[in-house]
Amino acid sequence: MGIIDIKIFEIKSDEKDLYKAFLSIGLVEDEENFRITLNDDLNSSFPTKDKEDSFTLGAFIEHQLVGVVSFERDGSNREKLQHKGILFRMYVSKDFRGLGIAKKLIQELIDKVIRIKDIEQINLTVISNNKNAKVLYEKFNFVTFGSEENAIKWKNKYFSEDQMVLKINS
Repeated sequence: MGIIDIKIFEIKSDEKDLYKAFLSIGLVEDEENFRITLNDDLNSSFPTKDKEDSFTLGAFIEHQLVGVVSFERDGSNREKLQHKGILFRMYVSKDFRGLGIAKKLIQELIDKVIRIKDIEQINLTVISNNKNAKVLYEKFNFVTFGSEENAIKWKNKYFSEDQMVLKINS
């Protein structure tokens, strides 16, 4: 395969249907790696607010959505938490993994967040046994600062979660 042209664009709330159709595949195919279920997402709103500190990025190959990630300021309505934000709902289609899409999405997210002068750290939560995701986040200098056993119970199976952080703008 030749060079793949991956474009990263912000997905806006008016593109909710495109986003939800794409994410719904991940919520089924990779259900054990998400904190939400397809049912949880059915009637939920778009995950972000089309603002500098609340956005969703999409990775596109030839106009096809192949990956997403979202970011939101943690303390949007709490003064004591406004110095941090959360990376969430990271997903790349199984058919397009191994092409560097997740790396591009995370790098673009970090680049955008660094331009927000008052955000000092990006937090995320990852299923503890999702080794590929953890290794990827560690490549961007995210470090684990906590773990919760049995954080998720799905289909009579428990999953632990790790909390990770990347310090920026501090």
